[in-house]
Amino acid sequence: MPMLDREEYIEQLYFFQTLRERIKASIATQEVLERIDQEILSTTKLPMAIQFLATEIKQSGLLSTGFKLLSHYFTPFQAFIIKSTEDENRKFSIDTGLNVLEKMAKYNADSPSPSGLFVFQFEILSRNKLGYDEGVTAMANDPLYSQSWKEFILFVSKQIGLVEFAEFVYLRSEYYLEVERRQDPSYEPPLQPLFASKEGQIAKANLGRDPFFLFAALQRQLNYPEVPRSTEKETAKDEITVVRQRVNDLEIRLKLIEAEVKGNVDLAFFAKPEILQNLRKDDGFAD
Repeated sequence: MPMLDREEYIEQLYFFQTLRERIKASIATQEVLERIDQEILSTTKLPMAIQFLATEIKQSGLLSTGFKLLSHYFTPFQAFIIKSTEDENRKFSIDTGLNVLEKMAKYNADSPSPSGLFVFQFEILSRNKLGYDEGVTAMANDPLYSQSWKEFILFVSKQIGLVEFAEFVYLRSEYYLEVERRQDPSYEPPLQPLFASKEGQIAKANLGRDPFFLFAALQRQLNYPEVPRSTEKETAKDEITVVRQRVNDLEIRLKLIEAEVKGNVDLAFFAKPEILQNLRKDDGFAD
């Protein structure tokens, strides 16, 4: 999938922010999705995507299912983040997950760079202990990355634990090339640099140190996007919010079951929204 238009990311930012705030206010995800599409700019594809999410969550009870199916609109990494919030074995709340997607949408709307997005996404995986195998694979399929970046990201996933993160950045930077050419002016690297000279200098200064120091330095010095953090107090509140959210969603699903038992269930409730029917496949919403 190609990068979306800037207006799509601006509306995504509003969507993720508003969804997060309303879930915190103990409004069921399903209820939010059924209404919020009316607030989104109609010239974007996001209202159709939201209607699709609303339909899928009725059927599966999971928000991540819709994100995964809409692979022509939402990126694999966005789908991975939402899926991670639904994994009970990970302490990764829906509040934090939506906050991450909100910050990522904001960054994508403001002239993003592959290096900035890479460091941002990698820190998300590291800080929240989301695992590297599935997470890094999802990263590599982001439309902002060229083929060279995808190959580099997949290489990093295989070397995690053997090579420190700062070394990856330093060795693939223009600064490393500058250092080598001081000794040998004819030196040509086997792979072209992906990071600028300044990133390489900062990475070299952080060799042998905690990678979070490198993340923080890049944010201070080069305005790289900052990853949202959860304090212990916020995490406790989030767990209460998740419980309330699940109770609300269960109540809605129980009403559907009761209606089905009584023979009063409206099958249109599960139908694909009318606006999503008869769409061209290149729109990214057709079956």
